[in-house]
Amino acid sequence: MNQDQARGNWDQIQGRAKKAWGELTDDDFKKAEGSVDKLYGVIQEKFGDTKEAIQKKLDTLHLK
Repeated sequence: MNQDQARGNWDQIQGRAKKAWGELTDDDFKKAEGSVDKLYGVIQEKFGDTKEAIQKKLDTLHLK
């Protein structure tokens, strides 16, 4: 995976997360530092969702 592909994947995840948890801010994404695992932690901290619930919710949102 090249840098453009990785950035595209991160952008898709950000879009899905923003759609699912509308209260997420750009600062929340900065805290995640481009890491999906860190983003899960930010969402868990802010909303109390489990990692499994977060993954399931993101997987159900198909942005294309």
